[in-house]
Amino acid sequence: MNELHGQTVLVTGSTSGIGRAVALHLAASGAAVAIHGRNAAAAERIADEISTSAGSVAGIFLTDIATTDGCRELIESVTTACPALHAACLIAGADTLTGAAASLPFEDKLQLLYDTDVQSTLLLGRGLGRFMKSGHGGSIVTTGWDQAATGMEGDSGELFATIKGAVMAFTKSLAKSLAPHVRVNCIAPGWIKTAWGDQASGPWQDRAVRECLLERWGEPRDIAEAIQWLISPGAGFITGQIVNVNGGFRTNQTD
Repeated sequence: MNELHGQTVLVTGSTSGIGRAVALHLAASGAAVAIHGRNAAAAERIADEISTSAGSVAGIFLTDIATTDGCRELIESVTTACPALHAACLIAGADTLTGAAASLPFEDKLQLLYDTDVQSTLLLGRGLGRFMKSGHGGSIVTTGWDQAATGMEGDSGELFATIKGAVMAFTKSLAKSLAPHVRVNCIAPGWIKTAWGDQASGPWQDRAVRECLLERWGEPRDIAEAIQWLISPGAGFITGQIVNVNGGFRTNQTD
């Protein structure tokens, strides 16, 4: 469990959902975690949880990465506070399925997803990647979607395929730009039981299980464990890859 001992890792969106699970898991694996979020109280709670478990917190960074200024501020503050940054896990994303954003018009959801998921990944990936490349190297993990390549019907499918498809394409290009010093990979979750999964209707619950070869929802910890491997020395020959973590997607539901 000390595979990442001595490493400093930034996790964006680490105050809730998958980002929170990643931050906790990497801390338990020995990493000093730089916590990012927008809510100070939530950030303090995750920092306390890590510290209580004898983990290490490299700092708390509160910025809105849906803005270019917020991305610039995060890059500057993290690289100043963590000159030996080893990895950046770009997990933060907009939630347009639950809460107030769920009722936004399609066009507003598209803009929110673009700003939070695409623009921030490009700006942070480039800025933090160049910083690591100029130093001792490192690793970046972006967040895609397993069905971006195949598509899914409906407004949400169209939105997420467009947004996460862009992130996945950028990942492959950034890996080439930063090679050989910085490895860049994309984690592509399938049906993961986050806030939306907890309140999804019966038909969606059934669909998530039916479309998975392992016949279960994924858990945030499943993503966290995959990310731990991707930034670890064990994945030292892996870059420019899209790694689906979905329990095996059943493309033909009659199988």
